[in-house]
Amino acid sequence: MSPTRVELADEAATLALGARIGRSLCTAGGGVVYLRGDLGAGKTTLARGLLRAAGVEGTLRSPTYTLMEPYAAGGQSFLHLDLYRLADPAEVEQLGLRDYPVETTVWLVEWPEKGAGFLPPANLEVRLAIDGAGRVAELDAAPTNAGNRPIIDLN
Repeated sequence: MSPTRVELADEAATLALGARIGRSLCTAGGGVVYLRGDLGAGKTTLARGLLRAAGVEGTLRSPTYTLMEPYAAGGQSFLHLDLYRLADPAEVEQLGLRDYPVETTVWLVEWPEKGAGFLPPANLEVRLAIDGAGRVAELDAAPTNAGNRPIIDLN
């Protein structure tokens, strides 16, 4: 499957894309989303859109300093990770991620390359880049084991 390119004119468009991804993931029951991009590209904004669309209420904290923030809404578990501050990928083991099975938890992983070799494979990779005053996102959904259908519906 080739990547899907989405132009994001502003923050509202990034939030809306996150919401679209969130609705698809919540029907799947769980999954792993890698969020890639430079600082300021919109990774946390996209995650916020996804979490709000899934029904998470209250304050949504960026996991920049805590490394991870768990959430729950509508019987669904979510885990938002920001691995930017990891010095070594093996540090992922200390986060207790085994308590969040990917079959029943939606994982949002910012800076997944910092945890290379210690993270489950992504069902969806979102690459965000600054493009003038807006952003551009490239979404690449991995096929599932059953029937080569991606877990995320990008249509």
